Amino acid sequence: MTEPEASNGVAKPPTPRVAMHFDRADRVYAPGQELAVRYEIDGLAGVVVAAVERSVVWYTEGKGEEDLGVHHFDRVDAVSALAAAVPSGEIVVRLPASPLSYEGVIVKVRWCVRVRLFFGGRRDFVSEHVFEVGDVPPARGVVERLA
Repeated sequence: MTEPEASNGVAKPPTPRVAMHFDRADRVYAPGQELAVRYEIDGLAGVVVAAVERSVVWYTEGKGEEDLGVHHFDRVDAVSALAAAVPSGEIVVRLPASPLSYEGVIVKVRWCVRVRLFFGGRRDFVSEHVFEVGDVPPARGVVERLA
């Protein structure tokens, strides 16, 4: 298959869409609970996918250095296996005890499921879908004293 071409004859980058269907509508999971998601990729008509990576990760946002932890990762690049992983697939993993999702004033801890598509050595496409581990209430900001 070839990629669609723009009017100038250069291949247009694909514009895939990844729909993620979590087994819990609220996307809130307890530590140690199983996470099951099914994804569907659309918008790849005529595009050759060289590989797909599926992962469950946590990362921090905020002041200071940002951290990233990979809880689950798999890469599918064998032609015979790609037919099963694209345009849809499933990820099922048991979540760890920590870190818990946290919405702090200075730092935030986020969990997400990522699907990353590679298109024959040129560019890639990443789709992230956030969920929560634990039920930690958000932190409150510093309250200024009223004079």
